[in-house]
Amino acid sequence: MLFGLFYFIQGISEPTEGLLSQPVLSLLTSWGESAELIAGFSFALALPWALKPIFGLVSDFVPLAGYHRKSYLIVASVITSASLDVLYAIDLPAGAVDALFFLLVLSTIGVAFSDVVIDALMIEKGQPRGLTGRLQAVQWGAIYFADILTGSLGGYLSQQSQEKLAFLICGGMMVGTVFLSATVVSDRRQTNARENFKSTLHLLRRATGSRAILAGGAFMFLWNFNPFSKVVLYLYMTRDELGLSKQFFGNTVSLSATAAMIGSLLYGLYCRRVPLAILVHVSIVLGIVSSVAYWFMHDEASARVASAAAGFAIATATMVQLDLAAQICPPQTAGTLFALLMALSNLGTGLSTWFGGWCYQNGVEAWGNPLAFNVLVGIGAIFTALCWLVVPYLRTVLPENVPAPLPLGEG
Repeated sequence: MLFGLFYFIQGISEPTEGLLSQPVLSLLTSWGESAELIAGFSFALALPWALKPIFGLVSDFVPLAGYHRKSYLIVASVITSASLDVLYAIDLPAGAVDALFFLLVLSTIGVAFSDVVIDALMIEKGQPRGLTGRLQAVQWGAIYFADILTGSLGGYLSQQSQEKLAFLICGGMMVGTVFLSATVVSDRRQTNARENFKSTLHLLRRATGSRAILAGGAFMFLWNFNPFSKVVLYLYMTRDELGLSKQFFGNTVSLSATAAMIGSLLYGLYCRRVPLAILVHVSIVLGIVSSVAYWFMHDEASARVASAAAGFAIATATMVQLDLAAQICPPQTAGTLFALLMALSNLGTGLSTWFGGWCYQNGVEAWGNPLAFNVLVGIGAIFTALCWLVVPYLRTVLPENVPAPLPLGEG
């Protein structure tokens, strides 16, 4: 329940994918900004997620008030809440891109830092018991449930030009994370910081050069480097070609999140029964499907089908990647190494979002909207298929059988 609540609140408040995502896109669009600038804004806003290894190093090596996890959760949540409340309180004039970016990137840093700490706690509690897959399923089931709510609500706020209200809602939700961190999180106070530092550093040195981390990082970067992004989809559906309303786009986000929630929760049921070596291949196929599904989108009905299919496929493939990352990270350095793998994943997403926006804008000028969109969908599928080049290097670190979990009282 604790991990689920943390991820639910994060799913609401995260600036690049949560409730703020559509209102921010709507705000920039209403200011008359270009597709390339909007994509670049989204890329830059997501950069703090690429800094997660630094946040992990701080959390693993430098206790704050004697704690490696609890104190950092509180501080990061306060920063996020405060920056979003400021955005609600002030009136941004049209074209104030720099001010909007500065306050949003502060909140992104806070959410990214707290995400690192939550993931480290998940590995510390779950890996010794063989429960990383199920805990990930709970976390991501919660975050997709948040997406169900934020999709329609974000579309409504954008349609009604009430973008500022989203900042207030998200800032208020982060107060819940402050409360949970202060009252519920269980974290052992460090009494021998010097010895803990030495042992953690030894584990980190040994793990960073391991085949498991290198191969896992390459796989996650390639899978997530998909130039066909949400920004392109938003512009194509609402402005450039289909002419669908912002509310309808928000509804498709909620539909996709519903399918994603189902996919992630189902993963929690079968992840202990199917070898991870097989699931890795499945994740590549599903990544290709999540892009190709949009080739058939031409109206509201086909948009709903494509959104549902893509949501289920992406969620299932993402769960496989997260489970892989959680299984290969030593618990004592989980904050740093898991964050490193997630940073590579987020860096792939961010770079491809910018690259996709550039390709789409130039493609529209050269070929028109439909062809530029469909070409970008195909490019996205090709990039995902390149993950098969990495799979041979993963074979030595992927278990061919499913290990039995420890009872809850052991480990």
